Amino acid sequence: MNSYKIINDPVFGFIKIRKGLLYDIVQHPLFQRLNRINQLGLASVVYPGARHTRFQHSLGALYLMTEAVKSLIEKGVYIFDSEAEAVKAAILLHDIGHGPFSHVLENTLIHDISHEDISLMMMEKINKDMHGELNLAISIFKDEYPNKIFHQLISSQLDMDRLDYIRRDSFFTGVTEGNIGSARIIKMLNVKDDRLVVDSKGIYSIENFLTTRRLMYWQVYLHKTAVGYEKILINTLLRAKYLVKSGKEIFATPALAYFLTNNVNSDWFKTHEETLQMYADLDDSDIWSAMKVWKNSDDKILSTLARDMLDRHLFKVEVSEEPPTSEYLAYLRSNIAKAMGISENETSFLLSLTEIGKDMYNPDDDSIGILYKDGSVKDIAEASEILNVQLLSKKIRKYYLCYQRI
Repeated sequence: MNSYKIINDPVFGFIKIRKGLLYDIVQHPLFQRLNRINQLGLASVVYPGARHTRFQHSLGALYLMTEAVKSLIEKGVYIFDSEAEAVKAAILLHDIGHGPFSHVLENTLIHDISHEDISLMMMEKINKDMHGELNLAISIFKDEYPNKIFHQLISSQLDMDRLDYIRRDSFFTGVTEGNIGSARIIKMLNVKDDRLVVDSKGIYSIENFLTTRRLMYWQVYLHKTAVGYEKILINTLLRAKYLVKSGKEIFATPALAYFLTNNVNSDWFKTHEETLQMYADLDDSDIWSAMKVWKNSDDKILSTLARDMLDRHLFKVEVSEEPPTSEYLAYLRSNIAKAMGISENETSFLLSLTEIGKDMYNPDDDSIGILYKDGSVKDIAEASEILNVQLLSKKIRKYYLCYQRI
């Protein structure tokens, strides 16, 4: 009897999923929901090919974890079968708490709770359904397991999550510079003093990985058009929530209506049992279908924003190193208010200013150690000849001013 299921993945080829715990996770409704959530949120507004899902990414991360465990065992690192299975289960589930359109829901429809917190709640729920089979995976995910290398494989500067999403997002966006040598990096992984390190032969692959990651952030994840489009969606949801709070009835699926009506935060999740199921019922399609109705709303702001989303009528986006002056913002608000026939107060739904900062490598947070033949370990910042790590680890701040085109 075949003890594997085989999935054909466009990035890594055939991915084997062993029947048993891992296959049961993939079959679970909470995991299948990831098929209905786009990995890159709204980046397809710039890169039409970027329509891949969180489900595909999670399977890719599982594939890389399987390769990493194999590679470490070949190097003489002792890993119990139970640990190997648990770390694979943990990477499969690492993104399970993501909401529609990636990070858009955080701070719009839910507050003071991150998708990682929700991932953990969903893992606990699946664990209950599986009679405790995920205990070890959850302890690794929470970094409570004594052997720290497993948590590093799931969450660090060089984890399997990052190795998959950079490679996969590069493939689907067509940004070929993002094609990192994940196979070589995995072959070069090693363990020294209970922490994950990279053999010195792999230093060029790590340099490439860090520069690539930076490129993917500014060229894909923080592309100004994608950021502007995301702001339209955030403002659409905020306007819908505002209208519902003001007593106006607007169309929404039951799951979306739940989050528009209630003020859901961390405490709410703890005290309302149904919230997790409502969250699980919410995916990209709830929001698209609502917008198709909202574009005909008699609320001018909601209908404008919904139409912007559906017809790709993008916000104007200005990116600068310094924040815009308050005079300039007042001038824009006044123009929008006049053109739309709304009050200046209400223009807050049609204009947003965000400060975005990103450091691509933070040696204090969790450095990448390079292991030499003599057993010494140097941080990549010292070991690299070509990487100006001062530059790589410099926090870049940019101000994104997004507003309705009139």
